[in-house]
Amino acid sequence: MGEIRLPRHMFLWCLSAIYMFAFASLYVQIPGLYGNEGLLPARWTLRVSDKSLLEQLKDSPTLLWFGPRLGLDTQQCMELLSLTGALISLMALAVPVLRDCRVFLILWILYLSLYQVGQVFLYFQWDNLLLETGFLAILVAPMNMPWSSKVRLNDNVTFWLVRWLLFRLMFVSGVVKLTSRCPTWWGLTAMTYHYETQCIPTPLAWFAHQLPMWFQKLSVVGAFVIEIAVSFLFFSPIRRHRLTAFYMQILLQVLIILSGNYNFFNILTITLCLSLLDDQHVNVWLFRSPPKTEKSTDSLTQGPLQTLLSGVVLMLEIGVYALLGYWIVLYFELQVDWEKKNISSKTAFTYFDFNGFLKAVTVPSIWMGVLSLTWEVIVAMFKSACVKGFFWRLWSTIQWAIMATATVSMFAISLVPYTYMENNAHNELWPGIRKAFEVTERYQLVSSYGLFRRMTGVGGRPEVVIEGSMDRNTWTEIEFMYKPGNMTAAPTVVTPHQPRLDWQMWFAALGPNTQSPWFNSLLHRLLQGKQDVIRLIQTDVSQYPFSQQPPKYLRAHRYKYWFTEQKKDGSFPKRWWRRVYVEEFYPIVHLGDPYLERMLDQHGLKDKAPSRRTSNAWLPQLLRHVREHVREIPAPLLLWTLFSAAATVCLLHTLFSRKHRHHKHHRNQNTDKESTDETQFNKKHVEENEDETREDSVLDDDGQEEEEQEGEGKREEEVSSEENEEDSLRKRK
Repeated sequence: MGEIRLPRHMFLWCLSAIYMFAFASLYVQIPGLYGNEGLLPARWTLRVSDKSLLEQLKDSPTLLWFGPRLGLDTQQCMELLSLTGALISLMALAVPVLRDCRVFLILWILYLSLYQVGQVFLYFQWDNLLLETGFLAILVAPMNMPWSSKVRLNDNVTFWLVRWLLFRLMFVSGVVKLTSRCPTWWGLTAMTYHYETQCIPTPLAWFAHQLPMWFQKLSVVGAFVIEIAVSFLFFSPIRRHRLTAFYMQILLQVLIILSGNYNFFNILTITLCLSLLDDQHVNVWLFRSPPKTEKSTDSLTQGPLQTLLSGVVLMLEIGVYALLGYWIVLYFELQVDWEKKNISSKTAFTYFDFNGFLKAVTVPSIWMGVLSLTWEVIVAMFKSACVKGFFWRLWSTIQWAIMATATVSMFAISLVPYTYMENNAHNELWPGIRKAFEVTERYQLVSSYGLFRRMTGVGGRPEVVIEGSMDRNTWTEIEFMYKPGNMTAAPTVVTPHQPRLDWQMWFAALGPNTQSPWFNSLLHRLLQGKQDVIRLIQTDVSQYPFSQQPPKYLRAHRYKYWFTEQKKDGSFPKRWWRRVYVEEFYPIVHLGDPYLERMLDQHGLKDKAPSRRTSNAWLPQLLRHVREHVREIPAPLLLWTLFSAAATVCLLHTLFSRKHRHHKHHRNQNTDKESTDETQFNKKHVEENEDETREDSVLDDDGQEEEEQEGEGKREEEVSSEENEEDSLRKRK
């Protein structure tokens, strides 16, 4: 890898934005999810005990234990942590100097504190991914305050961990699709179901669902190639391989963003992809000319050798692409039908073939990571050894040793979740590595990943519809803001916000209500008419059908939804969805209903102790004041408004800084020019003085010569006059 200063800055900037999205999105949902009258009150997870504060932090590492010392209950403390995280990440997004390792340490601690009490609503893979990426940012980020070191020779070492995380995420996500033996992935038909069965589709998902079957199957082939095969190019020594892998990953993530609402997950994956870039390529984006390099003095001898090496590298690059294309055609039997204008495809390997492939590549992939990391560590070591000055060399070597040790340790413990996909490789790991993973597991430093393992909703998208009634005869459906329900309502775009209740409603529809204990609490709170829970369903409470009075009866039915089809004449239907009734999901219940009470008792969802009394101190009042102003704002609008404001400040700061640097550079140039002109003027003035002196001396010499000539003339005249007088005397004699 070349210099990675610009990709590192981009990575930290994007991660600041993602942190802001995550904290702000969670903040608007805290009262309904974790409040004292929410679905799963967080105070239930922090039981008061006789343990010391240190023991409590050891059992559950969260800052929420300090809430009572600040006069806050658990809900208010969660709001304080979320607001603090959103504010700090917003400032880091706008001000470059705040993208500091200590700032990212604070953000990581804040999100980990919320994660510890998040229960089922925070146990998503992207939450784990954000925590792991956030911890890596602590190692990657510089220490900008109170001073900034321009020379960081260990950047490539720590930034390598981001690339390794990206490899684990993508490679394992592709592998689990095949190891799950899901018939839709093996039959290459998964995309024919994906667009309509994903949790919250976008309007473009409807159009993608209408694409022909051959294109849908080819899309699955492309997903396998990008996630499994292309991932190995992340560690290729050939720079163009890494750039090709980068653009292929970006293509996949952008297509997912356009067709589905997956909050900040795809944005975070794109952020990880920045580890494949270098300064040279980013400068191409910025239309900057590459820095001038000194030409070799022995270019005649190095020219042919360099040309030969470039030719060999080009041949290797093309050979890898050709081999990859050959394998794609071979293992997926791609055939072009020119008459029908399509490309047919099918899997030409079995589960046992793929399992053998997995056993053959798992351990070599680990050694590939070891060799790549070793190279980065050795290069950084030599750079540290070449620093001028004894003390600077010592300080650089100490930094290198610390960061290299931390990087190797993170790589080692990440092998435990990485090898979950292959038992033999997992069992061969050194027991010390597994022990280290067990010790650090509670801090979510590393996690296992595997998205879209099985395709759900093959026979239709299951959806739970809640209905309310005042008289048990007339029933009204309760529509959610984001998840499908109303067949005429268009799918929404909510990225980067994650409506966590809507997501859990999607999971609940996949099984019986007993697999989702929180659903009992949802019905109980709706029967009670709790406003905080109602705002999870409709931010504008007036859109809730029972806003004036809570329903007396509730029930839930399971339906199966499908996207409507385009008409034969090419026109679009009036409805986005069609549905069929399947079964009862939850029986009719009311407040005090024996079934509902039994379910609440069975899952421990009834309050056994009264909530903490509201404090009138300044901090709780401030939190309530902020909540009142934010409550009515739709979450996606709030998130994009905050991002736009911070991005604008960052852009203005960059423009002013560039203008200031340009002005300073121009002023320095003028100063240099003035000093040069003054030097030339002084030199010219000295030369003129010398010329004048020389002329004066010449003139003096000429004057002396004239005076001498005049004196000689006078003497000659005197001599001639004396001779004339002597001649006249002789004549008279």
